[in-house]
Amino acid sequence: MLIELQDVSVARGDRPVLHHITLQLQQHRIGIVGANGSGKSTLVRLFNGLVPPGSGTVRVNGIDPVRHPRDVRREVGFVFQNPDHQIVMPHVQEDLAFGLRNQGVSRSEAAQRVTEGLRQLDIESLADRLCHTLSGGEKQLVALAAVLVMQPRVLVMDEPTTLLDLRHRRRLGRLLDTLSQPAIVVSHDLDWLEHFDRIVVIEQGRVVCQDVPEVALAHYRALQT
Repeated sequence: MLIELQDVSVARGDRPVLHHITLQLQQHRIGIVGANGSGKSTLVRLFNGLVPPGSGTVRVNGIDPVRHPRDVRREVGFVFQNPDHQIVMPHVQEDLAFGLRNQGVSRSEAAQRVTEGLRQLDIESLADRLCHTLSGGEKQLVALAAVLVMQPRVLVMDEPTTLLDLRHRRRLGRLLDTLSQPAIVVSHDLDWLEHFDRIVVIEQGRVVCQDVPEVALAHYRALQT
């Protein structure tokens, strides 16, 4: 994985959100931290074209997300903070199969990958459930499974533990350890990020630190005092 940002700025109307960010992200596990409103979610949405840069360039494994959004979304699997923004079908199995069928995957292969995705997250019991009956934590796991069955090369998760209880947070942590894909995780759960390879600290739309967790998380905690 190689995600490169060169002098990237983003604004919403007249309000600047990100300021002249230059980054190279290539470690296996990368955490992104910052206060609410610091620009974390905007930053990661650049990676699959959900947000275009106002200026500067973004490349994901050499792909320009703005010019080639379909290509980059095959590369980057994005898990939203709110799973209701991601779940589109009424039944769990249908939702996991939705993206696969849109990509032309055969019905038999889609069914196999859905079964494997449910098993991978240990949520086979949810297969026949109506999505609107799920708890927030269950919806988050279904949204993650729907991304994983697409077999993206890079996984991006925007505050994935927000709706999870302790048991499910631990399950998600163990799962992340087993995934071959590089992962970029936005989180306020600092303990969860302590074993990552790299941490990027965002403050008021700027990268103020990027280092190993021990250094970067200490820097972030100091900013909050």
